[in-house]
Amino acid sequence: MMRVLSGIQPSGTIHLGNYLGAIRNWVAEQHEDAYYCVVDLHSLTLPIEPSELRENTLECAASLLASGIDPERCTFFLQSHVPYHPQLAWLLECVATMGELNRMTQYKEKSEKSQGKVGLFTYPVLMAADILLYDAVSVPVGDDQRQHIELARNLAERFNTRYGPTFVVPEGAIPTAGARVMDLQQPERKMSKSVSSPLGTISLLDGADDVVKKVKKAVTDTDGDVRYDRVAKPGISNLLEILAALTNSTPQGIAEHFERYGDLKMAVAEAITNTFRPVQERYETYMADPAELRRVMSIGADRASLVAAETYRRAAAAVGLIN
Repeated sequence: MMRVLSGIQPSGTIHLGNYLGAIRNWVAEQHEDAYYCVVDLHSLTLPIEPSELRENTLECAASLLASGIDPERCTFFLQSHVPYHPQLAWLLECVATMGELNRMTQYKEKSEKSQGKVGLFTYPVLMAADILLYDAVSVPVGDDQRQHIELARNLAERFNTRYGPTFVVPEGAIPTAGARVMDLQQPERKMSKSVSSPLGTISLLDGADDVVKKVKKAVTDTDGDVRYDRVAKPGISNLLEILAALTNSTPQGIAEHFERYGDLKMAVAEAITNTFRPVQERYETYMADPAELRRVMSIGADRASLVAAETYRRAAAAVGLIN
């Protein structure tokens, strides 16, 4: 059975891009030996109030469970509950280079907001530790995480070369449809929790009226031709990709069924609403019992720690630390 690992940062309400680019694939893969975590330590790279972090973490956990993550079928846990994550990150930092961390796109994009914090610079190494701790073969992520997967692979290979076989070198599992959902207002930029775009981002918790409003206002173009062309028609192509991902079709195939932009937008809004409605109902149930959320994550952390401890001990012994 193939081991699968992925995580998501609790930096705000989960949106459509998170759902299509990653979470839906987590659910599909949880029949494997799957480890899924809320990576709360990563949220500390940018300024955040403690109360906000706690609230975001519980909301993220509830959203994942409501989306179909089943703690009976996978290991679901909170990153900070497994202390081997930062411990292994230090060993990996000692084989990482300044050059490869300087090249990380998200550091370039967010460094001004971080107020010079070192954590934003080094957190890709912590992400690599998150992955390598569990000997994961497959890491289902959105398209924007390719660079982080490549860093994890590079660090694993470098460590293995220097100290002997220690880590499984992981592969990123990136979906072909819905891999990168773009902002509805700025279709050249991916939908993001960290960028303020109220009309461009569809939240997992948006009601039907809000979804319709945002999709109707989605930026398109003026030629009126419904066709899939990422370069010439980024707005329409984004809507086609969203509907294709939600209906297990192709953007090109979807385009054949529409002649007017308005009809396409209504179909997209309806598909999003129908997908999110049952998720929202389950979310409310989970949020009504935060103690149960904590209990579920605690059980998962205990299971994850058994695997993480063994991997860390193996890596620590390899570099010469006394276990």
